[in-house]
Amino acid sequence: MANNPRKNKPSETDDNVIPLIKGRRATSYDVARLAGVSQSAVSRCFKPGSSISSKMRERVMKAAKELEYQPNAIARGLITQRSNLVAVLVSGRLNLYYPEVLFKITEELSAAGLRALLFTVENEEDTEMVIEQAWQFQVDGVISASHMSQDQYKILEKRQIPVVFFNRYFADHPNTVVYCDPAEQVNELVAQLSALGHRRAAVITGPSENMVSRERTIRVQGSLAQFGIEIVAQAQGDFTYESGASGLQEIKAQSADAMPSLVICINDMMAMGCMDEAQSVLGLSVPDELSIVGFDGIGMGQFASYELTTIRQPIGRMSEAAVKMITDRVERPDQSHEKRVFEGAVIPGGSIARAPT
Repeated sequence: MANNPRKNKPSETDDNVIPLIKGRRATSYDVARLAGVSQSAVSRCFKPGSSISSKMRERVMKAAKELEYQPNAIARGLITQRSNLVAVLVSGRLNLYYPEVLFKITEELSAAGLRALLFTVENEEDTEMVIEQAWQFQVDGVISASHMSQDQYKILEKRQIPVVFFNRYFADHPNTVVYCDPAEQVNELVAQLSALGHRRAAVITGPSENMVSRERTIRVQGSLAQFGIEIVAQAQGDFTYESGASGLQEIKAQSADAMPSLVICINDMMAMGCMDEAQSVLGLSVPDELSIVGFDGIGMGQFASYELTTIRQPIGRMSEAAVKMITDRVERPDQSHEKRVFEGAVIPGGSIARAPT
């Protein structure tokens, strides 16, 4: 006569049900035996978004708590052939805009059951080395907010690692992008500056090889020309506070006859350095003698000592989109490329005023 599986199944009070867990971590097998469910049910309970009944989830979680069980991410990766790691590449140049981006991206990845693996790219030559390091960790995807050449990108394409670019893109090669185009906000801000009587301006740009700097500079130059504001001086910075200060000194040297009434900085850190240099070193009153504006909308720029007029990027929505795009492509690699374009917002502050007469 066949054995009755119900008759042979140990009761939950049987001491033999739970093996001795001493000196080792509890496994999903241990949790499954204590909860009286399958191992796959345990796995589903700990996988975000999985379908499982509330009654079964309660049983599994109760057993997991009793056994102090936590899923083994490494073991799960061996089974699923996924590391659940996403490489996040950022520029090594100091920019307070990046910590906010990293926090938002990390937060969104965590909610999706993924972990960020941060790589800093100090200069263009380091990118290929960083890609190889990411490959060693068998990352599932890459979110890149740093420079990457097409040849370097093709290495990742060949290895079938999806990439989402953050605020940069290839104009002549298919790629997936999250991007903020501030064109409308630049025109809005420059129109306001023109109405305040500004006719002579200076620009402090970022690094020439940086796409964000190049595009913002082009937008600013075009808008200033459209509203009849002449660029009388231009200095190149590197996105740091110090380069904003030295950039203003260079502008002063280029403006022997008279200082411009307006300085547009391509990021907020340089704008803050420019503002402190103007007031503390050159003895200029901001904004009465010199108006200063920036880009990014970092929190420090809104401190009472700056109250910087700037163009803020929607970092939260951009980060959410970037993570959604990378997770979609990790799950379904055959998805086509896409570009999601976001608009910024002009943040009014106390760093601009009517041009001195």
